[in-house]
Amino acid sequence: MPAIHYRYSEKELKEILDTLEIMVDTREQKNQHVLDYFRKKDVKFRLRKIDTADYSAVIPKNPEMGITRDIYLSAGVERKNGVDELVQSIKDRTRFENELIRAAKHPFVLLVEDLKGYQKILKGEYISQYKPEALLGSLKTFEVRYGFSTVFIEPATTGNYIYHHFLYMAREYLKKGVI
Repeated sequence: MPAIHYRYSEKELKEILDTLEIMVDTREQKNQHVLDYFRKKDVKFRLRKIDTADYSAVIPKNPEMGITRDIYLSAGVERKNGVDELVQSIKDRTRFENELIRAAKHPFVLLVEDLKGYQKILKGEYISQYKPEALLGSLKTFEVRYGFSTVFIEPATTGNYIYHHFLYMAREYLKKGVI
């Protein structure tokens, strides 16, 4: 914890967190369902180029609360629209590993939109000659090497997951005085 930090009341935390905005990478494709969720639930979001990951978050400046400039969370969510996209990424090993090297500097989650994705990997139910053991070995090795977790999720819940991931991360950082 930093030597000097703000201590917010629960009311102040809520007020600050109510301003949280999700950042969406402008290069992110096939994410209309995520944006629809944000709009339906009145989740504020910004479209902008993000160097690492597909989603991140920002607490906008709020001078009344002592926040004089935007605070960007150094964290990300990388979304894959299914196991086939994940397999393609892992097969393109150099590019994927370069992405992971950049992302490893900050906490991040690899989100795969396929609730049964892990089972599909184990059974080899994907478009590739990649053997299940080799694919799983690569994925798990990357997780340990670059410090991330892979979450397999129903596409309809992706927006909810992204929002709450960053909401509670920001809340915890504010409570601990990290930001």
